[in-house]
Amino acid sequence: MKIVIAPDSFKGALSSIKIANAMEEGIKRTLVDVEIIKVPMADGGEGTVEAMVEATGGRMVYTDVTGPLGDTVHSFYGILGDGETAVIEMAAASGLPLVPIDQRNPLYTTTYGTGELIKHAIENKCTKVMMGIGGSATNDGGMGMAQALGVRFFDKEGNKLALGGKELEKIQQIDMSGIHPNIADVEIKVACDVTNPLWGERGAAYVFGPQKGANPEIVERLDKGLKHLSSVIQKELGKEIADLPGAGAAGGLGGGLVAFLNARLESGVQMVIRSSKLEEKIKNADLVMTGEGKTDEQTAFGKVPFGVAQIAKKYNVPVVCLSGALTEGAEKLYDHGITALFSAVNKDMSLKEAMDHTDELVKNASENIVRLFVATNIKK
Repeated sequence: MKIVIAPDSFKGALSSIKIANAMEEGIKRTLVDVEIIKVPMADGGEGTVEAMVEATGGRMVYTDVTGPLGDTVHSFYGILGDGETAVIEMAAASGLPLVPIDQRNPLYTTTYGTGELIKHAIENKCTKVMMGIGGSATNDGGMGMAQALGVRFFDKEGNKLALGGKELEKIQQIDMSGIHPNIADVEIKVACDVTNPLWGERGAAYVFGPQKGANPEIVERLDKGLKHLSSVIQKELGKEIADLPGAGAAGGLGGGLVAFLNARLESGVQMVIRSSKLEEKIKNADLVMTGEGKTDEQTAFGKVPFGVAQIAKKYNVPVVCLSGALTEGAEKLYDHGITALFSAVNKDMSLKEAMDHTDELVKNASENIVRLFVATNIKK
């Protein structure tokens, strides 16, 4: 029997790697003669680097970069098993957890450190970059990222601009002549599962700014800054990014990556699926097990269990989704390739208790799932 294990992390509890290990141990309590292939998954957010490095036999790289407030932070990225693809989480350099609550103000935070990670990867001989851009503390339209790679921004007096979202409204000229010489030879793909435009009521500032510390006045100022940035980009670079779906992700970093680095925005789950060669591993499997911290109606909009199920459905392989919690709307996944839904929680308990005992709960549930599968010999 061949079982593929491809879960997302249970956020706040265990990484996707540890969830996969727990599933494996539970399965092996029942089955001895079984081939288990573990493919830790992610959707481009937190845990993507670790999952992709593990899935491809790659390695982690650690380096100091400029944090969102301009201080130095110890950061990381991954290089996949092919030796030429870097996986970067912008949150590792420019993420909200790196900013104390009382200092959160996207007028001053920068994506400069994210650009430094890209630069480090390029100088480490990487010719492909996969970017996860969730969890940002910034709203600078990718300006800081571009500055770290040699792009210069000037105001109407010809003064070079500094860092932070407050500088957006001042931009009059963009000088691309100093950009890193190797950037043109690097393919950059961005995991982006939101469709927000750059500015406007559904744009970066209005939708995401408040959670980063912006009050209504700051939100309005940042939105005007992003609108101004898009007009300067159109005039100086000939690119229209204002209404590009996903341009507003990560405080406009999605749009900035497209404008300054010719990046391509893609589904995070699909990016991970392709890079991990998940389809090749699933097509001859007898069972697939996936899962996430909470499965609800939003899962069907491109989260890990949905993406995994779409692959398995092509080969008529049954898929069990084992999650920390199942809430209203999870049943919609039955129409998208999920065979059965299970919660790891086996009795009344608090969220804290469930998170503290996630490992054992997942092991026990996995054992029971496989016992049922073997007893009934279910296969589509």
